[in-house]
Amino acid sequence: MNGEKGLYFRENPEILYEVKAQGGGLKDKETLRCKGWRQETILRMLEFNMENAEIPELLVIYGGNGKCARNWESYWAIVDSLKNLEDDETLVVQSGMPVAIFKTHKEAPVVVMATTNIMQATWERFYDLQDKNLTIFAQYTAAPWEYIGTQGVIEGTFETLSAIAMKKFNDDLTGKIYLTAGAGGMGANQTWAMKMHGGVCIVVDVNEKILKKRIEKDYLDLIAPSLEEAIKLAKENAAAKKPISIGVVGNAADMYEKVLASDFRPDICSEMCPCHDPISYLPSGYTAEEADELRINDRDKYLHLARETMKRQLAAMVALKADGVEVFEYGTSIRKECMDAGFPREEAMKIKGFVAEYIRPLFCEGRGPFRWTCLSRDPEDLKVSDDIALEICKGDKLVERWINLARKNLPIEGMPARVCYMGFGERKRFGLAINQAIKEGRIKGTVAFSRDNLDSGSIVNPTFESENMPDGGDYISDWPYLNALLDCAAGCDLIAIQQNYSMGEAVHTGVTMIADGTEEADRRLAACLTTDSGIGVIRHAQAGYKTAKDVANGKGKFTTDSIKVPLWWQSAEKVTFGPKGKYR
Repeated sequence: MNGEKGLYFRENPEILYEVKAQGGGLKDKETLRCKGWRQETILRMLEFNMENAEIPELLVIYGGNGKCARNWESYWAIVDSLKNLEDDETLVVQSGMPVAIFKTHKEAPVVVMATTNIMQATWERFYDLQDKNLTIFAQYTAAPWEYIGTQGVIEGTFETLSAIAMKKFNDDLTGKIYLTAGAGGMGANQTWAMKMHGGVCIVVDVNEKILKKRIEKDYLDLIAPSLEEAIKLAKENAAAKKPISIGVVGNAADMYEKVLASDFRPDICSEMCPCHDPISYLPSGYTAEEADELRINDRDKYLHLARETMKRQLAAMVALKADGVEVFEYGTSIRKECMDAGFPREEAMKIKGFVAEYIRPLFCEGRGPFRWTCLSRDPEDLKVSDDIALEICKGDKLVERWINLARKNLPIEGMPARVCYMGFGERKRFGLAINQAIKEGRIKGTVAFSRDNLDSGSIVNPTFESENMPDGGDYISDWPYLNALLDCAAGCDLIAIQQNYSMGEAVHTGVTMIADGTEEADRRLAACLTTDSGIGVIRHAQAGYKTAKDVANGKGKFTTDSIKVPLWWQSAEKVTFGPKGKYR
């Protein structure tokens, strides 16, 4: 029945260079291409990812290598599967390839997927498997079709900079200078986040085309002809307390060394180069075009040169920190990659990861980059949802500040979408309010809830999200698996388990939950919007964070919701292993 190549194999699949996601509300029946609105919503999220893709013709959504499907045959088979999927069926996707459709039940997930889960993972092993058409790199939101453009990471950077402002600059970044690198993909966010704080941002990127693209999208104000001119402009605008973003063409390692050799010291320094994927990191001395050629012709040489350049960049950042600059790793895995390449661990770890240093208190409240997408494409649906968010989270200054700033400053990138660091309890109330607004017709189409990697309980990565946990459980990867299992039990519409980012050192669960105005959606949302952030609260509570314990016990700042806890963790010397207190 399925044939030799599968039910939906296409001999000559079309390669798409441009995609626009289907819009239309629930009453617009002609826009419904699937057998139900849950399937249609998932399909539109896939298209939305492609609409914002870095390299759509290669199915690369962001991060240089994060793909939404394994190949074009897989992409079109996914599309056709979703169009023909019954309400009581579940599509199974293995590393970007649709491998089966099973009869389940009407409240089961529409899609389950697993991506980039590799035993004894190394980049070399991954590239070999990818070359054999066996896997893809998930990134965080590329593989599970949850990418909403740069807005998600803009808020993450905004909140990180907020924490830095409170820690070091009397809660004010006006007139401060942020030096960073990497303007592609998610790196584009940094300029906006700093300007929203009233500060100045210098961003270095080796590819002038990327910087020009950021100017076109209004993510960058200008490109300076040299580093010296960029510094001069930054100083002038900082002195005038005028927010501005300045791009400069160059390799991050080269430019950071130049800064180190000058008398200029920024107030803050980080980078968002693709260090997590060394094959995408451009080695010093190579243009983007030359790097492309070397990448194809001599992968081993490319990786060696990239890692040597990375080590120079990290060394410069360590030196800047020693000079008093607030330097942090922004989740790029530069420390890990450099240590794997021989950089001294003691030196590398002088730079702290931003989660452990700035963001973890938010995790303890079940917060993280929770977001929603309005699948009608109608901006009015986003306006109504923003209003509901402000109503539901009244008094929560973090939510109120961000929603108002985002409304004022951030453009819509395709589908109207919003990211917001709502916490445990708030998410459930908000999701149910959105579903009610759909029932009443105030919101015209379905709404998809998802969140990024940087959520309270969705990921383990010992040099990123789970770095320096107080219980010492940095490497314990049970939590994202529990996240996925709970969300499946609760009725999430899409669930993804994937290794990603730091190859061999990160496990992440991605989810999508759909509001379509039905009673069934009420049940699903009430459950999964509780489990998804609740397991993050428990993870941090069990690690010893008092704030998380308070939330679990129903004493949160913005919720009285609680979680039943059968047993609290204790250190090894306080528990009973056997008659003599020993393991054996």
